Amino acid sequence: MPPDYAVPALDKALDILETLADRPHALSQLEIAQAVDRSPSQIFRVLTTLERRGYLHRDPQSGAYSLSLRLFDLSHRQEPLRSLTDAALGPMRELANATGQSCNLSVLESGGVRVVAQVESPGDFGYRVRVGALFPLETTATGAVLAAFDASRAAPQEAAEGEPDAPGRAIRDDGFLERPDPLQPSITDVVFPVLNRERAALAALTVPYVATSFSAVPAARVRELASTAAARITEALGL
Repeated sequence: MPPDYAVPALDKALDILETLADRPHALSQLEIAQAVDRSPSQIFRVLTTLERRGYLHRDPQSGAYSLSLRLFDLSHRQEPLRSLTDAALGPMRELANATGQSCNLSVLESGGVRVVAQVESPGDFGYRVRVGALFPLETTATGAVLAAFDASRAAPQEAAEGEPDAPGRAIRDDGFLERPDPLQPSITDVVFPVLNRERAALAALTVPYVATSFSAVPAARVRELASTAAARITEALGL
């Protein structure tokens, strides 16, 4: 049960940060106040403090506020995530160079799939995702792999009607997932888990394979190289 006391100033600050995180563009002080159901005077000092501490950027011309990269920087200082990305970037760069395709690394977060690292295709053409982007767990190939190898689902699950978790079990049996991206018709997602000793996924390595005339390396070879890269990340983590 959460404590029954509150820190009003902290509540205001968190409300402001969450509001700006949900908006695609900067907001004025009045717009922020309306969004958090406060008066402009009630949030003025909080905005000033957040700007001074580097969490907000204030446009000198319009006066509108937007999030800085301060929170992103803080999240990547966390030791487990920093160790994971440090271990992954070398193998990911080699994978991108060998395949001519971009690749990304994702983890489970807040019931979704958070992209924590990205390496671009070395060629003139490729597909990329934004580091920090959060995608649905249920509708992405990366989410399907992370769910299949999640520690709480490592063994086949039984549904209410007694049927086994066939998709998850198939992914675990195969050790990876390759399927067309439902939102991008020209892309096939090739996803391998980065596993610990208990064969639970710490992350998922995804190659959004672009099948065009620019794709010099066939999908089968991309799959082999992605498997090797995922294993190398695990090795670099000392697992």
